[in-house]
Amino acid sequence: MAEPLAYLEEFGVRSTVIAAKPVSRARIVAGEQRPWPVWVRHLQLPGAAAFGSWGVLLYARLARDVRRLHRSHPIDLIHAHTALPCGQPAALLARELQIPFVVTVHGLDAFSARREQGLSRWWCARASHSVFRRADRVICVSGAVRREIEQVMDRAARATVIYNGVDDELFSPPRDAGPAPPTILSVGRLAPEKRLAQVLRAVARLAERYPTLRCEIIGEGSQEASLTALAKTLQISGRITLLGRRRRREVAEAMRRCTIFALPSQDEALGCVYLEAMATEKPTVACRNQGIAEIIRHGENGWLVAPDDLEDLIHGLSILLSDAPLRGQLGREARRTIVAGFTLRHQAEQLSRVYRECLGRSERTTGSTG
Repeated sequence: MAEPLAYLEEFGVRSTVIAAKPVSRARIVAGEQRPWPVWVRHLQLPGAAAFGSWGVLLYARLARDVRRLHRSHPIDLIHAHTALPCGQPAALLARELQIPFVVTVHGLDAFSARREQGLSRWWCARASHSVFRRADRVICVSGAVRREIEQVMDRAARATVIYNGVDDELFSPPRDAGPAPPTILSVGRLAPEKRLAQVLRAVARLAERYPTLRCEIIGEGSQEASLTALAKTLQISGRITLLGRRRRREVAEAMRRCTIFALPSQDEALGCVYLEAMATEKPTVACRNQGIAEIIRHGENGWLVAPDDLEDLIHGLSILLSDAPLRGQLGREARRTIVAGFTLRHQAEQLSRVYRECLGRSERTTGSTG
């Protein structure tokens, strides 16, 4: 979320980043990202209504600090990421300070309600609707997200698509593609919707034809034990390496050394890891009907397979593993696609344009000149 900020400075936008975390969650670990965020911990209610209430509690925690910041360094616009919990305090603070606010939706669950039940589901949907109605602009990371919002909001939300960008210098092509065993790389949370078990089953089916085939998986999550057990059951434990959580540079290096990047994930609003793999000139395998399918053109700059179709995944991987010229062609075109329109600088330019449009609209509405 913070990656475009350095590039936004080129367009005259300065930012203060506030990162929020409920007090019950794990300790905050400093990351590599610049500028450093101001971390705040907020209370949360227990029980069914918990998640839907976080935004109001976060507002109570933030209000005094934001007012103080506004007095010393006047804020022109607030940018919240996700409707809940951050969109709620953004809407309240924007109204209090009489400035515009925008909200970015990063997931297909635009209304933060799918994972909830009962009262919490109702509360989340109601709060998300309110944030989207009040936002000066709802920024969607793909057309799929915008369609989700417009379908429910009946076009009441002012929605704009701005695709996430890639650091095309960090995620650059390999300098020396020397001989190496064929390797399939996946990056993502070890969660059921990522369909990493399908990748393991595909590797097992391809092992006889490609005796040196290996698979690396970067990520952590609830499925680590089950994936380890599945690899053992499929008798491919020696081919599978679960690398756990890795820093950004390590992810970039893993992408450069892999043969194919494959993540047959479901319910993806976009998926930054696909864009990053494309930037490293790797043939990238993703599912149809996902946000990334708006960028990947099958057989031209990547490879698309049918969701939950193991045979289609195996077929695609087999074609790519056996055809080095095709892999090179797809990889080069993938890199060209990213450099032409999906870098962090492209994202920052579009964000700055939206900010200024919202500021202009706000001045016309309120009659403000400052």
